[in-house]
Amino acid sequence: MKIDAHQHYWQVERGDYDWMPDLATLNRGYGPADLEPALARHGIAGTVLVQAAATVAETEYLLGLAEATPSVKAVVGWIDFEDPGQLDVLKRLARHPKFVGVRPMIQDIPDVGWMLREEVQWAYRALMDLDLTFDALGFPRHLENFHVLLTRYPEMRVVIDHLMKPQIHEQMAGKDAFTDWAAGMTRLAEETGAFCKFSAMITEARDGWTPEDLRPFSDHILQAFGARRVMWGSDWPVVRVFAEYGDWLDVAQGLTDGLSEAERAEVFGGTARRFYRLE
Repeated sequence: MKIDAHQHYWQVERGDYDWMPDLATLNRGYGPADLEPALARHGIAGTVLVQAAATVAETEYLLGLAEATPSVKAVVGWIDFEDPGQLDVLKRLARHPKFVGVRPMIQDIPDVGWMLREEVQWAYRALMDLDLTFDALGFPRHLENFHVLLTRYPEMRVVIDHLMKPQIHEQMAGKDAFTDWAAGMTRLAEETGAFCKFSAMITEARDGWTPEDLRPFSDHILQAFGARRVMWGSDWPVVRVFAEYGDWLDVAQGLTDGLSEAERAEVFGGTARRFYRLE
């Protein structure tokens, strides 16, 4: 059973997608009716719907979609880590059967050390107390601080989003964007229990990519984390800026051609089911 471990729905009219660039491909509404044909075509049994706005209101909107959409198996939402008063909000959200965890939008926060601030530590403790997950969204510059955080809270259930966004386009242009990223990811794999999402590689490669431009990065996470800690995600509709859903799925399947069938089954479904505890 294939699972897409990372996708989004949004309505731009909501007005809380502050990160969204002025691109026609993204700057429009996306809902279940837009994705369901691709899920059916490619045999995807379910998805994990991930927040794309730094508001509780968007999380509640996504939970409403999940209630009406059988293919959405789980929702990763958002709370304000800087407001300890939102503990009650987190407890309320946790009672929803499809709410599984949260994702602060760390990649968009100017302070690279934000995740280690004393005033946000309550949130990590709350996630552990409520047995919820933490999606770690950042860039390679965040690797060291994520290592500090994850070793501080070894019991927290963590998945690294999008391979921590290695700048593949820089590697393609002749700049070394691999060495430091690879060392940081290996350290996280070996010294923490974090999982890793196999997603958004095309977005970080940008124009002119080929599968072979992606392969060193995919090979590294598969070797470092192992198939049982890696989960494929489409990052749809963001992926549509450079490729369609099926294109990325085909490429990802090609990049895992060195794995056994059992290992591929983990990457394309089993790992996500275990990590998010999907039905």
